[in-house]
Amino acid sequence: MSNYQTPDSKKEEYRKYLEKSGVIDALTKVLVGLYEEPERPPNAVDYIKRYMGAPTGVDVESLRIENDDMKKQVQELSQTVEELNIRLKEAEEADA
Repeated sequence: MSNYQTPDSKKEEYRKYLEKSGVIDALTKVLVGLYEEPERPPNAVDYIKRYMGAPTGVDVESLRIENDDMKKQVQELSQTVEELNIRLKEAEEADA
């Protein structure tokens, strides 16, 4: 059981990961920016999203559904292209 970690060591490992990846610095900057705003924004979460570069007012679920639909359409079109290429090859071989 050498892989067992205490909750404290897991937390410390995760904290180091966040620090190394720059998450802590980015969050600190956005919170300092929010603190230094002369007028508090009405929606702090939207402020943080804008500051971090995320679009606001986007319906993520509808984008996921649209993405899934587009993936299905691409798959269907790829299959159609493959079938047409086979038919074209067969037609060229018949002419030869």
